[in-house]
Amino acid sequence: MPSPAALLRHGACAALLAAACAAAAQDVAPSASPPVPRTMAAAELAARVQVGDLVFTRIGFYPFRKVADATRTWTNHVGIVLDVSGPEPLVGESRFPFSGTTTLARFVARSAGGRVAVMRLPAALDDAQRDAIAAAAARRAHVFYDTGFDLHSRRQFCSRYVREVLAEGAGVEVGTVQDFQGLLAEAPDADVGFWRAWYFGSIPWRRETVTPASVLRTPGLATVFDGVAA
Repeated sequence: MPSPAALLRHGACAALLAAACAAAAQDVAPSASPPVPRTMAAAELAARVQVGDLVFTRIGFYPFRKVADATRTWTNHVGIVLDVSGPEPLVGESRFPFSGTTTLARFVARSAGGRVAVMRLPAALDDAQRDAIAAAAARRAHVFYDTGFDLHSRRQFCSRYVREVLAEGAGVEVGTVQDFQGLLAEAPDADVGFWRAWYFGSIPWRRETVTPASVLRTPGLATVFDGVAA
């Protein structure tokens, strides 16, 4: 049975993430973001994506902005296209409270300011790989969100989810595994005080994680779109 401290932590994090979901569903203005190169209608973007494409967005809620700040990029959320055979593409994602699928239109509509990037693997996927990606995602459906961002926990978070789905389904590795000490050392301006508070006074410096930023920076990924989905 979880300890009272663990239950307190879970309750506090759940409240924060529940607020994040509410904020993400609104038109939340992003904090300082770089200029974007272009705008594309969501329907046009839907016609361009393929199974295995990675879709990056920016959740405007404060804790997620801190994730972007600590990783020195604009994005703080990522999903993977699982199916393009229906009326709308489906995106697999790890989100609060648990992982599942979302239509591409709803996925990008949650992004602050409509900011979206779609990245494609360097090698085309075959039918077997596409089916295996869908199966890998299905095995990770309905897994609770990990507010501790622990690569080895029983829960999930977005960048871990897409990394594992692609590794299992297509034998492709994206992102870079880092511990918190190395991650924050690369971002000297990061708000360490926020992260100390997030972890109830003690940052787990040796905990391994993988970030949306490191997935975005995976060598060889091709840019399908990088801009604003209107």
